[in-house]
Amino acid sequence: MNFKAFIKKYTMVIALVAVFIFFSFLTGGRLLMAQNISNLLLQNAYVLVMACGMLLCILTGGNVDLSIGSTLCLSAALSAKLLSVGAPAPVAILASMAVGCIIGVWQGYLIGYVHIPPFICTLGGMFLFRGFARVILDSRTIAVSNPKFLNLFTSYINIPGLDSQNNCVSALIVGIIVAIGLVIATVLRRANQKKNGYDVPSALSAYLKIGVIAVLIVAYTFKLMQYKGIPVMLLWILIVVLIFAFLTSSTVFGRYFYAVGGNEKATKLSGIDPRKVYFRAYFWMSFLAAFSGLLMASRIGSVDGNMGNSFEMDAIASCFIGGASAYGGSGTVPGIMIGALLLGVINQGMSIFGLSDMWQYVVKGGVLLAAVVFDVVSNHKTGKS
Repeated sequence: MNFKAFIKKYTMVIALVAVFIFFSFLTGGRLLMAQNISNLLLQNAYVLVMACGMLLCILTGGNVDLSIGSTLCLSAALSAKLLSVGAPAPVAILASMAVGCIIGVWQGYLIGYVHIPPFICTLGGMFLFRGFARVILDSRTIAVSNPKFLNLFTSYINIPGLDSQNNCVSALIVGIIVAIGLVIATVLRRANQKKNGYDVPSALSAYLKIGVIAVLIVAYTFKLMQYKGIPVMLLWILIVVLIFAFLTSSTVFGRYFYAVGGNEKATKLSGIDPRKVYFRAYFWMSFLAAFSGLLMASRIGSVDGNMGNSFEMDAIASCFIGGASAYGGSGTVPGIMIGALLLGVINQGMSIFGLSDMWQYVVKGGVLLAAVVFDVVSNHKTGKS
């Protein structure tokens, strides 16, 4: 791989490292504090989860879902209301997820089978679902204090006798085990591919890449060790990300989204029903938005009618910054995770530095525009083909 190809392939990774280093210096090292490193993923949990669903929508042809911020608010509002009247935590969770499924079925049917344009359908949903959320909340803020509900999403993993305050050794041990496991898996997979005659990247490239990832994992868990340990919310994020990474990269289910986004007419002629693909994309998007509502309600500890405002823009921006094509048909879950983390580092760095809200919007808008321009120019696209 020549230098130009390397830069093009890892542009967003390089940008993430550069931005992280920049804000580390700009904030006088405060960005590197253990609490801030731990909060980096937790504060952006909703983006990391919803970006997985948004990717499916974008893959179908650059379509987006504008209603997910409102769906998140409705899910959080329903769970908070049920918990406030004494409902058990499992009932509140299942009811909120059921609402997300109903919304997904409704919008998926309208877009996939009635052929309502996704922009118009989800724009209507954005107003409709937020209105329902405010009706449930009665225009008030409802606190979330159920311990079982909170522990399910906001607790930390600590092993008695091994972990202590600000010294959770179990986090570092887990990080080392995961890092070693990834290295071994990479070596075995490469050997198996070589044995079966597949083209494999050079040993230096493969081992350097996995080595950097392993070091980052150990470094991250070292910081978690210095704070409170591994947060349960991180496990939820990893479960969602790994499932959708597997679905989009290694299953027929996932390849259908790329096929529809690449050429819908050819996909239809090959026997794939695009209506089902659209339906699945918007169903899973709403499902993940409802789940994000539970994460947000537990993390913040209260729900109001404005929760989730502009969250859809963060999910969309993460996908485009992470390499998803504005015309559909290309994009990966690892890529959008890098995009989400880049956006999260920018948000957190600007907040720690004390940059005013108006300039934060300017920076985020500039980063998003630059990412889309880079995609169009680097791939020589002037329109959907």
